[in-house]
Amino acid sequence: MDFADYQHLLFERRGTSVLLITINRPEVLNAANEQLHRELSEVWATVDADDEIAVSVITGAGRAFSAGGDLEMIERMTESYDATVEQWRDAGAIVEAMLRSVKPIVSAVNGVAVGAGLAVALLADVSIVATSARLSDGHARIGVAAGDHAALLWPLLCGMAKAKYYLMTAEFIDGPEAERVGLVTRCVPDDAVVSEALAVAEQLAGASRSAVQWTKRVLNLWMRQSAPVFGESLALEMLGFLGPDAKEGVAAVREHREPHFPSAH
Repeated sequence: MDFADYQHLLFERRGTSVLLITINRPEVLNAANEQLHRELSEVWATVDADDEIAVSVITGAGRAFSAGGDLEMIERMTESYDATVEQWRDAGAIVEAMLRSVKPIVSAVNGVAVGAGLAVALLADVSIVATSARLSDGHARIGVAAGDHAALLWPLLCGMAKAKYYLMTAEFIDGPEAERVGLVTRCVPDDAVVSEALAVAEQLAGASRSAVQWTKRVLNLWMRQSAPVFGESLALEMLGFLGPDAKEGVAAVREHREPHFPSAH
């Protein structure tokens, strides 16, 4: 794909070799529908193919980074095997594409980050998060297993004890606590999150490209060697979308109430 082909991502070249990518569905807190899901898996190859770009920074338009999966898309997944299979492929592609990408990625997490949005935020090589940002894997809240990136990445970043707690409870974690437990690289004041991410990107862009890119490559092997963990977590997440708990979880979100999962009774 060419940069002009993307519908929900905006691109701005900053300096000589930094690209600022903005997730642009602010009317729904940048929630990922089918199109945006696909774009978040394909954009990294487009960046890698552009010789003028050394580093990319990704952030969200408005007051959120990304509120996760679009609720209408999730409802389709609870009703359609084909829709679930499509998202199984695309959710896996986001993780695989980011781990396979050559050039450094910096995330500027300017607000809430959930689900697929959180996957992008944390799979970035450097994550800069705003003080008021709130992060949650969120899957257990709607009655499905923690898939996407979480089982793969959280134990490595913040340890198994914290990972199990936050992934099983789906509690939100704020910016300062996310930095304290090692989930993100750095927490900064809200008005500095993008500028700080761009400063890190400029620092990386001015360094040896081979040294930076090859360092990223070898460190990503820690995650790539856990491919069986990721594969099973994603499969179990998608299986859950076809069960009764997910239908109840989506209904509870729609009705602004606590869920009453059939499997809990």
